[in-house]
Amino acid sequence: MTKNRKAQFKIQQMAFMLIAVTILFVLVGIFILAFKFSDLKKSATELEEKNAMLLVSKLANSPEFSCEMAYGNKVNCVDADKIMILRENINKYNNFWGIDGLEIRKITAQQEILCTKGNYPNCNHITFNLGEANGFSVSNFVSLCRKDSTGGQIYDKCELARIIVSYEKK
Repeated sequence: MTKNRKAQFKIQQMAFMLIAVTILFVLVGIFILAFKFSDLKKSATELEEKNAMLLVSKLANSPEFSCEMAYGNKVNCVDADKIMILRENINKYNNFWGIDGLEIRKITAQQEILCTKGNYPNCNHITFNLGEANGFSVSNFVSLCRKDSTGGQIYDKCELARIIVSYEKK
């Protein structure tokens, strides 16, 4: 009988060791998963900001904003005349781009003058409110171009501007 008891004791000892080793591996696995997922929220935020920056460039080169061939073959060129016409019909674009707001500001030392139909082109700030402006903003520099004339001569007038996109952080 003593041999049976020793054998049972060895079996119990082995079972407890297997359980202990299994618990150890489970705890190590949980620790590794917790460490990996701790940066997940930060990575998601960085990815969202990167997508917003790409959206800013994509908007500047979209057909609704782009200068296309009217001012030569320019990248990140926004047609101010198109923007003012689009501003009149902005209700049709509420959910089109997935943003809450859009601003285009000329880089000037003058005071800020909001663009309206009456004071265009003697203004320097065009804004679109597409939703609640309680999110975050991302901006990029663009060329803001329009047709102008002096003494009967029509020419392209391009100025440096910032396009600012507001979006809600998810």
